[in-house]
Amino acid sequence: MIGREEILSLIPHQGAMCLWDEVLEWDAQSVRLAARNHVDPAHPLRSGGRLHAVHLCEYGAQAMAVHGGLLAQARGGVARPGFLVALRGVELHATRIDDLPGALEGSAELLIDSEAGWQYAFRIEHAGTLLASGRAAVLPQPE
Repeated sequence: MIGREEILSLIPHQGAMCLWDEVLEWDAQSVRLAARNHVDPAHPLRSGGRLHAVHLCEYGAQAMAVHGGLLAQARGGVARPGFLVALRGVELHATRIDDLPGALEGSAELLIDSEAGWQYAFRIEHAGTLLASGRAAVLPQPE
């Protein structure tokens, strides 16, 4: 298991904006993670005292970043920074998530890995129930 401190070393999101607490498993094609911060009243994405399900897209994007960081680390380097440029096929199956007890579980599956960018499919679940799914594309920042 990979904890929060190592996750912080892999991605640009720091402090409370690092949304994942632990990596449960990963391989060259995918990652599965857990988070418990969705119930925190000080969550940085809360609005009007609630954390809306649309923010699960950020959880998905950060799952991608964690996977990219793990892949780069395994190759002896660091992940290239990128820009989230597209979300496709996003389906939300909840309105809010701050009232859900227990951990969120997320996964990201690498669909395309090239010099031109990356595409992943992501899923976020709670207690075995699908909350959100979609695909996201990232382009590398110019060097």
